[in-house]
Amino acid sequence: MQLGSKENENERFKHYLEKTFKKTASLIANSCKAVSILVNSDPEVHEIAYQYGRNVGIAFQLVDDILDFTSSAKRLGKPSAADLKLGLATGPVLFACQQFPELHAMIMRRFSSDGDVDRAWQYVLKSDGVEQTNYLAQHYCQEAIHQISQLRPSTERDALIQIITEVSVSSFEQPHSSLFSHTHTHTE
Repeated sequence: MQLGSKENENERFKHYLEKTFKKTASLIANSCKAVSILVNSDPEVHEIAYQYGRNVGIAFQLVDDILDFTSSAKRLGKPSAADLKLGLATGPVLFACQQFPELHAMIMRRFSSDGDVDRAWQYVLKSDGVEQTNYLAQHYCQEAIHQISQLRPSTERDALIQIITEVSVSSFEQPHSSLFSHTHTHTE
C-alpha cells in the first residue's frame, strides 16, 4: 500500500465511515426503523426512519470523534486523545492527513511509535481536521432532517427535526454541552 496515494486516503475514509455505521449508526438506524414498524405498516416510512437514524448515528459518532480533540478529559469522562492511544484514526485525523502527509505513516503503525500520539494530536490541532469533521457531521444532520421531512407533517416529525436542529447547532458551538457528548464510543 502506498501511503500517500489519494485512493488510499479515500479508501481509509470510506472504511472509517463503514465502521462508524456498523458500530454506532446501525444501532440508531435499526432502532428508528423498529419503532416505525410498530406504529406504521408502510415500508417507505420504515426506510425513511432507517435513513434518519443512519444519518443521526453517523453524525453522533463524528461529533464524538471531534470531542476527543476539543473537550477536556473531565468533561468527556475518558482521557483526551483516547482514540489515538487506542491506535484509531478518526475523522479529524483522516482530514488532517490532507495537510500533514506524515500522519499516513503514523496511521499505518497505529500511532505505536514513541511520540506518535502527541505528534498526531498536534497535527490535528494545527490542521482544519476538526472543522472538516464538524462540517461532515453537519451534512449528516441535514440529511437526517431531509429524510424525516419526507413524512407527512406531524408533532412527532417536527420534534425529530427540532432535536436534530438543536443538537447540530449546540454541538458545533459548544461540543461539550451537546446531547451527543453524553455517550462515548470508539471507531477503529
